[in-house]
Amino acid sequence: MKKIVFLLMLSAIIISCKTESKPNIDESSQTAEVEVTKTPIIALGEFDTKAGEFVNKEVEVKGIVDHVCKHGGKKILLVTDDGDVHVNSDERFEETLKGTEISVTGTVVEERIDESYCLKMDEDNIKSHSEGVSNKEQFEAKKKHVQQYRDQMKANNVDHISLYSLKYVSHSEAE
Repeated sequence: MKKIVFLLMLSAIIISCKTESKPNIDESSQTAEVEVTKTPIIALGEFDTKAGEFVNKEVEVKGIVDHVCKHGGKKILLVTDDGDVHVNSDERFEETLKGTEISVTGTVVEERIDESYCLKMDEDNIKSHSEGVSNKEQFEAKKKHVQQYRDQMKANNVDHISLYSLKYVSHSEAE
């Protein structure tokens, strides 16, 4: 009986300690393939035509800071000889950026100008003028601007105009 118990215990120990043989794995297959997504770069000269493909996505553009908004400092105008783009931020841009060439990463934002938008602009313009907030010259300039939108939609036989800008994510000195 002692021999049977001893053999059973020995068998249990051997079974519980048995190591599983691992298949031979090639090291190259162990390295995980990491897909690196690079932020698309759009030339400013192509920004208005290509931006529609990247609405709500990050892109990178490069240009010279032509203007830092004096009313809050949260907007810059980035320019090249071929085009420009407005960049909006939640934080203030440093005034020292003006005149420097930078690369900006940002999310493409689309603003749609359609007839209802034009009607709202007309309404706001009339209200502003009637309340004395704007003078006759400003009133007429705004009225002309709204009409230009309407004329552009009619000439292009479209129901809206898309204006694109960037929501700031980051920037660096241009390389």
